[in-house]
Order: sequence, then C-alpha cells, then structure tokens
Amino acid sequence: MADYAIGDVHACRSELEALLERLCFDPATDHLWLTGDLVGRGPEPLETLRLLKSLGPAVESVLGNHDLHCIAIAAGKIQARHDDHLERLLNAPDASELLTWLRQRPLMLDLPWLGYTLVHAGIPPQWNIDTALVHAAEVEMVLHGPNYRALLDHLYGNEPAYWQDKLSAWERLRFIVNALTRLRFCDANGALELTENGPPEDAPQGLYPWFGVPGHALDPTRSTLLSGHWSRLGQRQGPGYITLDSGCLWGGELTAVRLDSEQPEFTTVPGLAKQSAD
Repeated sequence: MADYAIGDVHACRSELEALLERLCFDPATDHLWLTGDLVGRGPEPLETLRLLKSLGPAVESVLGNHDLHCIAIAAGKIQARHDDHLERLLNAPDASELLTWLRQRPLMLDLPWLGYTLVHAGIPPQWNIDTALVHAAEVEMVLHGPNYRALLDHLYGNEPAYWQDKLSAWERLRFIVNALTRLRFCDANGALELTENGPPEDAPQGLYPWFGVPGHALDPTRSTLLSGHWSRLGQRQGPGYITLDSGCLWGGELTAVRLDSEQPEFTTVPGLAKQSAD
C-alpha cells in the first residue's frame, strides 16, 4: 500500500502509464494524488482522462489552469487554441462524463495523515495553508454547482493582483483561482505577478517565488505543500514545499514522489520529445 503524488501530466498518457508501471502501481491498494493540469497542450487528453477516471477512488487530483481552460472551452466560453489539442476529447461520446468528472476536482487537497497538502500553483504569502483551503472551498462551491458557467464568464484576467479580505463577488473568486492555479511570482507586498514564467534565478528585481517572499516563510510543521505548474522551476524541495512539474510536456520528465515513506522518494520517467515552452 503506497501513496504517490505526480506532477503535471498535460495529456501525456503514455508517459503516465510508464510512470505507473515503474511504480508498480496497484489501484486496489495504492493511491495517486495529482497536482493538476491533467490535460492541455499534450497529445492524448481523451485517453488521459479515461485512464485516470477508470482508476476510480485510487486517484484524486487538484485542478490546474489548463484543466479550467478546457472546461471553459467545453462550455463555449472561449475558443480553443490550435495547440490545445482538445478536439478528440471535446467530440468524444463520453466527453460530457469526462469533463464533469474533471470539473468536480477540488482546487486543493489536504492530506493531514500524510503530512502534505496539494495545490496546482502555490499560495500567496498573505495566506497560510488553512486560509487557502477555506478560500479554495469558496470557488469549489460555485464550480461544482449548477451555476458554474457564470464563474467561467468571469474567470479570465490578472486583476485584482493583491488580496484583501473585503474583495467580493467575481473579483474575489478570480483572485483565488489565479493564486491557486496560476501563481509563480509575487512582489514583496504579496501582489501576484502572473506573466513571468522563468526560473527564480532569472526573475526581474523585486519579484520572488511564491514560496520565497521575505517574511512569509511556509510552516513545514503544518504540512508540506506539493505543487506543479512551474515547469521552468522543475522539481525542487525546500522548507515546507516540494515542486513536481519537471517539464514532461517540454522534453523533461514526469515525476512522482512517494508520500508515505519516512523521507520523500522520487521516481521519474522521460517526458515527450522537447518542444518550445511558453
């Protein structure tokens, strides 16, 4: 019996299957926790969702920004891009069932019995993990309900950049979604900077990785935060966090970490042939 977290799959079904084989994953006894972006840009979104859904309660995932993008396209809120590669998924006979399953995923997963919490991107420095879980639930209540299309109408945009408790309505929910699914950098005051995507070493002056804003250290005694989203950061580990997006889609690797071992144990398989990241 084992618990594994896996970084961003991005519709790379073959690589996911190779990783599960290397792990000797048994859905009857083992459990997978995924950091989101199950679909988006990769070659096999239909097959990826079918595989994950078929594993039933052995699999859980948080939502990533590409997952939400796919849901918005399916709802007719935005047009697909040529590099989304979603045509076969959207036209499949089981598309509605698969997309409903995807939409019902949470924005965060708290695993206190393992000492970990999952989020796709990160949490802003104004929040701790428990605050972030409360705000994630605000969005989930709408996204998982019958009026989710109204949320999709107001999902896109980079503002507001700074959290205030008085934020309300769609601005409040948009900030929460941006923080949990798109965040990489903040300024020293905690304002989200959502356009930079390079490694921290190349960041413009005054920007900090979300886990490194001065005066806002994560609390590793609460839990270790597992995240994906940031392929150019790669797999890293620090006080209170482990990042797992090792660039499977961009010629890197697909990474798993065992969570129920005394120390995190990492396993990787090669990713797709190298593409141009953006």
